[in-house]
Amino acid sequence: MKKYIVIICLSIASFFAFNFSQDYFEISKNLDVFNTLYRELNIAYVDETKPGQLMKTGIEAMLASLDPYTNYIAENDIEDYRMMTTGEYGGIGALIQDVNKKITITEPYEGFAAYRAGLRAGDEIVEVNGVNVVGKKTEDITTMLKGQAGTPIKLKIIHLGQTTPTEVNLKREEIKVKAVPYYSMLNAEVGYIKLTSFTDNCSGEVKEALLKLKEKNCKSLILDLRGNPGGLLHEAVNIVNLFIDKNNEVVSTKGKVKEWNKQYFSLYSPVDTQIPLVVLVDNNSASASEIVSGALQDLDRAVVLGQRSYGKGLVQQTRDLTYNTKLKVTVAKYYIPSGRCIQALDYTHKDEEGRVEKVPDSLITAFKTKNGRIIYDGAGVLPDVKTEPIKYSNILATLLNKNHVFTFVNQYLIKNPQYQTTAANVSLSDADYNDFISYLKDKDYNYKTQSDFALEDLKLDATNEKYYESIKAEYEALLNKMASNKKDDLVRFKPEIKQFIEEEMAARFEFQKGRIGTALKYDLDVAEAKKLLADKQKITSILTTIEKPTKPFNPNKRF
Repeated sequence: MKKYIVIICLSIASFFAFNFSQDYFEISKNLDVFNTLYRELNIAYVDETKPGQLMKTGIEAMLASLDPYTNYIAENDIEDYRMMTTGEYGGIGALIQDVNKKITITEPYEGFAAYRAGLRAGDEIVEVNGVNVVGKKTEDITTMLKGQAGTPIKLKIIHLGQTTPTEVNLKREEIKVKAVPYYSMLNAEVGYIKLTSFTDNCSGEVKEALLKLKEKNCKSLILDLRGNPGGLLHEAVNIVNLFIDKNNEVVSTKGKVKEWNKQYFSLYSPVDTQIPLVVLVDNNSASASEIVSGALQDLDRAVVLGQRSYGKGLVQQTRDLTYNTKLKVTVAKYYIPSGRCIQALDYTHKDEEGRVEKVPDSLITAFKTKNGRIIYDGAGVLPDVKTEPIKYSNILATLLNKNHVFTFVNQYLIKNPQYQTTAANVSLSDADYNDFISYLKDKDYNYKTQSDFALEDLKLDATNEKYYESIKAEYEALLNKMASNKKDDLVRFKPEIKQFIEEEMAARFEFQKGRIGTALKYDLDVAEAKKLLADKQKITSILTTIEKPTKPFNPNKRF
């Protein structure tokens, strides 16, 4: 018997040694091929090449064949990467944009250098440290404004409503973008917290907001994760920990390398394990957002409301490379308390054109929450209460993209210098809206709808098939009818256009808080969550009702 065991062990050892040597040879051979190709290309190619750019292109193409989250971070992108993970950067603390070919401040961050120096939305930047910036790209100016904290910077600014530049001297500082830009009581009992990212200490920000809301008699809570792309895994664990007892598993990770097989538990005393909780998600809630919403759902601690989340169940780690570069690489999948992984796309299987397949119906598996409710893997986090996504009109998108809402509010404030408002009382009158329509009379806000594209395709196909002449009169009549209908869009979509004008007006005095606070007044998902929290019996029913699994299940259906 021992003889057979020795033979088996030797066979296994030989197998791994063979595989290692085969892999090593393949890696060595292909690195040598790549090295010689790279050298010969730089020597022989007919035009001058940029070796650094060639290498970057090659690296990015290689990584793109894996998944979209495995990325090469070049040295000049390190600061942007640091800002994504920490929410911090060195700068003046203001958003800028090209508005009518002028570099314009669109929103200063309250309390930071630009704000303290008196810079406001609508102010134009004409010089940075003596360099004229007129005609330059926004990203170039952003780079000029950023820098090491404590370093001086001199700007020439044309303030809104003025024509003569003013010189402004200020110092760059560490700008920390809040992960919780807004929290408030929506009524006497319901609190609301907006979390936009999972950066360093975002759990501390959520905890602070929760404690302050509880001081205001908060009896139930809405945690808004809509549009949150995720971030740091341990911050997601700590946020779940605010609402559950210590020593509960929140998430686990499994990878090819054993060191990435980890379990993450709630380690601290919670803030409140009983407060009724609704978590809002949408199609853009991803990664750490899905850990929070999925874990709270699996533990029957919260009702999830909204639309199916993005479906990113992968974990990345950053590895240091030479010359101050980095590799962000997918190292594991994560699994929430029920044992499910919510990854929606299978990057190991791509078709001949490189398109990624969704997890097929046959591989979708049913899991159970703590109370025995049925939930599914492989398709993001499916809400307990499904709502329809908001679809805004083409005309609104065009008005925003062409900065007409922003510019109108600028002009409104110039004409009404004493105007002050807050998110609580901002209101655009019908007379003001008519002024907005008048403002647009000589402005370009042309846009194409899906119907326009369909008509263009119809004309092309009919022309190619020799039918167009026979339908020309009817086609042109339909085209004119479409144009006539679009002229009425400013009236047809008045409520949503008015909402965004009011948001911009509130942002001028309460900044991001004003913008979010004003948007909440029109938010249908928040209204549904408030209605749900008012019905404690319904919440209990949702979290305890056990249904049989429904098969076949379509993971591609969006809610």
